[in-house]
Amino acid sequence: MNCVKRLGQGLMARDFDRQLAELQVRIAVLNRYTALGIPITAPTG
Repeated sequence: MNCVKRLGQGLMARDFDRQLAELQVRIAVLNRYTALGIPITAPTG
């Protein structure tokens, strides 16, 4: 949740297309944070 707050609550862009692009960038950043937090498991044996 802290990452979401650092990305900002509101949108900076005024144009709708730029707002969409801004949201896509935020989603990509959050997905990257999530991917870093998921452990990689490998079968042993």
